[in-house]
This record gives sequence, structure tokens and C-alpha cells, in this order.
Amino acid sequence: MPYQAPITVKTALDRIWKHDYVLPAIQREFVWKPEQIYRLFDSLMQGFPVGSFLFWKIERETSKSFQFFNFSREYHQRDNPHCPPLGKVPDGPVTAVLDGQQRLTALNIGLRGSLAIKESNKWWNNPKAFPVKRLHLDLLHQVEPDEEGEIYRFEFLTEERSAAPAEGEFWFPIHQIFGMVEPSEPMEYLAEKKLGNTQRAVKTLHRLQQVVHNAAVVNFYEEESQNIEKVLAIFIRTNSGGTVLSYSDLLLSIATAQWEERDARSEINTLVDALNDTGMGFNFSKDFVLKAGLMLSDIASVGFKVENFDRQNMKKLEANWPKVAETLRLTVRLVASFGLSRDTINADSALLPVAYYLHKRGSGDTYLTSKADAEDRTTIKHWLIRSLIKPGIWGSALDVLLSALREVIRSDDGGKFPLEGLEREMRVRGKSLAFTDEEIEDLADRKYGSRDLFGLLTLLFPFIDTRNQFHIDHVFPRAVFHASKLKALGLSGDDSARLVEIKERLPNLQLLQGPDNQSKSGQMPAQWIAETYKKDEDRKDYISRHLLDGVMTDLKGFEAFYEARRKRLLERIVAVLNRPSGTAEVVT
Repeated sequence: MPYQAPITVKTALDRIWKHDYVLPAIQREFVWKPEQIYRLFDSLMQGFPVGSFLFWKIERETSKSFQFFNFSREYHQRDNPHCPPLGKVPDGPVTAVLDGQQRLTALNIGLRGSLAIKESNKWWNNPKAFPVKRLHLDLLHQVEPDEEGEIYRFEFLTEERSAAPAEGEFWFPIHQIFGMVEPSEPMEYLAEKKLGNTQRAVKTLHRLQQVVHNAAVVNFYEEESQNIEKVLAIFIRTNSGGTVLSYSDLLLSIATAQWEERDARSEINTLVDALNDTGMGFNFSKDFVLKAGLMLSDIASVGFKVENFDRQNMKKLEANWPKVAETLRLTVRLVASFGLSRDTINADSALLPVAYYLHKRGSGDTYLTSKADAEDRTTIKHWLIRSLIKPGIWGSALDVLLSALREVIRSDDGGKFPLEGLEREMRVRGKSLAFTDEEIEDLADRKYGSRDLFGLLTLLFPFIDTRNQFHIDHVFPRAVFHASKLKALGLSGDDSARLVEIKERLPNLQLLQGPDNQSKSGQMPAQWIAETYKKDEDRKDYISRHLLDGVMTDLKGFEAFYEARRKRLLERIVAVLNRPSGTAEVVT
């Protein structure tokens, strides 16, 4: 594995552009954050080493056996997150990057592309949530190290932001440095921008030109062996540092190399995107889909082990793939109909027994709405949410548990979700769904924002149709617990603090449909109920169904209301969560 003469950043990116440098299937997606990209460019500007690269020179005959991918350039977190397939392999040897993909992709995006990642204050499906930004360098930034030792100020900016600099800023779009080959060109640019006499800008831009065009900073080794097992071993060792490479990434690449009719990587990425775009959105990973593939294809073990990804098993998974994908889409749509989403599921693996059950019975889209299957859907919902609420179910010994639950479902011929059999098997394995008194007390004090709170509320109030969008609402709105209002009641500091704390707990929470939650806003509960339900019988029915007896028009009776509702909720939690198997309430 000889050390090669170092090359410039410009040369490396030109080779990426011409597909001389490619990504093997064993590489994963681009995962660096903007701050990591800034630090890489700052290191180059300061003349710091950025680590060596490891390349694999693949001869033409060997390259025909593998699939390769291009480097990301116009990265979009939602719409274009995957490395694009290379298509036709160049007619001749290629060089695959074994170590250094993230760094080279960062250079490619920074110097030739763009980055669009979600802004924290916008919804995922908001078209304005992913503004396209290009990397810029502030030529007027004071050259002094920050707490991280970075000197140069790099930032991804929109066109609008770069065109409206603050005082003391000048943002240079660094992709323009590619056209500045001659030493005089940076000075000509600065003169045009009336910065020719600004020493800081002159030094900074000349340094950037030198880093990109002249400095041989890309140091690399080149492996020439055509033995894939040796290359895979090298790859695993060299990727043990940096941003952690998940084992499933390696296993996915093995599947990609062994599928004959389909592109495993593309199929799995496409399915993951589709699943995550269902309902209010989920956060499933390739790990989830791969494990589902093993489980639904009845491969002996669902563990992420190399032996489970041999050619025979991958041939079986490829043959079953259309049905596996269809079942996973159905499963996630079913779970979305329960009102669950990325914010309310704390263990994706809980869905796998449900998926296997639907796969085994050959269920289709009609299962979601069929009246004949209403009881079955409710049973699944009840079991699934209880397993998500109960601590420790989907943690240790997960693969053993999943295999055992699969066997229960496979051997059951009852035609319905085998609730009793599953719970019996879970008890045997120390994963009982029975809740202790302490756990029930904890549930009665669940705080707003807990991931399992929504599911708990849907079980406690099963008449709510979660196919519509519901929000978790404060019965007594947060706004009325302002310090001035509590002081006006003559409460002590300790008493006020207690009310502020308990207002966030389950007894002061309910599920309201989106429009109702917006209309209620900061209204007191009794006032909102009176305005929303004009008939006395409707008001009484709403109060009774939601356990809101004793609700007041002001804060004076809040603590008494809270304690009374907590007691009623405790009784319902016991009745719902520790109900005997097979007696789940049906909601059509």
C-alpha cells in the first residue's frame, strides 16, 4: 500500500468531477455538520494537516463486479440526501475512496456545490425550511483564534444574506476561487470590489487561492490489491475513528454487492424516505429496514451479523423485497393512524412484530379501514403502546426477543393478532407488560413533552379518533400561571412554585383536535367548554368523557381539580394497562 505524491485540492475535486474518484457501495451517506466543514477549511487555511486519505485503485475487470456512487455536491437534507449512483462505470480503472469520503465531500460541497439543511424553527414539510446556501469566507474577519482555535470565518449563506453583509463584513463565495488560476486574479477581484488596499482581505483571498490551487495538501495511500476481503478489512479498520460508521452501513454494502436484479442501496434509501414521510413524519433508519427485511424474510436470526448477509439469505431477501416494502409501508400507515410519529415513538423495533403479523396474514390497504378488522387494529394499538410505555421492553436481548415473538406469530393460526401468546412469551423472557404500582404512579405524573405521553393519552381516552391530528393541550392554560396572577391569589412562593410545576403533568393535560386546540388557546377550561358546547348534555358528556369534573373558571380551585383528576386517572390507568389479555376496548 504505497504512499503517493500529494495533490492539490483542485486536482482532487477535478478527479471527482471526471469520476476518476468514486465511492464504493461500502461507503455511507454524507453526515458532516456545517461546523465540521468550517473547521476543515480553517485547518487548510492555517496550514494544519487534515489527515491522510486511503484510496483503492480498482482495475477494469474488478470494477465490473461492483457498484459505485458519486460524491454529493448539491446536498439537500430532505430532497437530495443520498450519494447519487454513478451509473456506467468509466471504461478503465477507477479509484475508490476508502477513507476520507466525508472530507472530500465537504470540499466538493464547499467549493463546487451547496448545502440545504432544515432550520430549527420550521416544520419538515415547510418548503422554506431548507434554504439553499453556499459556502462563503468573510475577507474582513479579524484574524484572531476563537475558543476552538479557528481563525478564519467560514459560513454557509443564502444569496440574500451574502448580498446584505453587516458592517465590517465582506462575504466571498468561495466557489469563485476555482476560476482564479493566475496569481494576479485575486487582486483584480479585490480591486473591482474596492478592497485592493485592505491588507486583511488581500492576505485572506491569496491564502485561499494558494490552498486550493497550489498547496499539495491531499496526502494519500493507494491500495492496489483486488481482493475484496482484504479491502473490506482495511476499510473497517480505517473507519474506526471519525464520525462513527454503523455496522449496518457495512452490511448494506454487502447486500448491495449481492443483489442481482435490484439496487439494494437505492431500494432501501427510497423506502426509508417514504416511511419517514408518512403521516406526521417518522425517523426510521436503514437499520430498521434491514432488520425488518431479515425478520419478514424468515431468515433464522435477525441479528446484524455478517453470516446473516450471505449470498443465500440476500437472494431470499431480494426475492421477498416487494412484499417486505409493501408491508412496511402498510405498518407505518397503521401506526400513523394511531396518531404516533417521530416525536412519540421511542423504540422503532416495537413495530417489527406488527409488521411480521401483517406480512404473514397477507394484509393489504383494506386492513386500515375494514370494520371486520377494527378489533384487531385496536388490539395491536393497545399492545404496541403498552410496550412503548413500559420501561425496558425494547432494550437488552432485542434480537432474541424479536426472534421469539416472530415464532409465536408464525405458529399461530387464529387469524387474529396473537396478543395472549405474545404477552406470555414476553413474560417468560422477563419482558412482562404488567405495570407495577410504582410505574403506574410515575405514569400519573407524566410531564408534558415526554415521548410516551401521547400514546398513554390515546389509551386512556380511546374514543378519540387519532386518524385526525390531535395536540396535547393544557386543561388550565400555561398563560394563567404567570407569577403576577399567582401572586394575586395570595399564594406563598412555595405554593406558587408547586402549581407552576404540576401544571405540566398528566392531570392537567388532554388531547384536543388541532382546530379545537387553536380556538381554546389561553382560555380557561370552563369558559371554553361553555362556548364550544352550547347544549347542557353535550357539555356534561365532554366533561365526563375527559374526566374533567370540577373544572373551574379561575385558578382558585386548580389544585383540588388536579388532585381529583389525578385520582380518576390512576384508576383508569390501572384498568387500561393491566387489563387481562384480549379485552382491549374497540374503537371503530
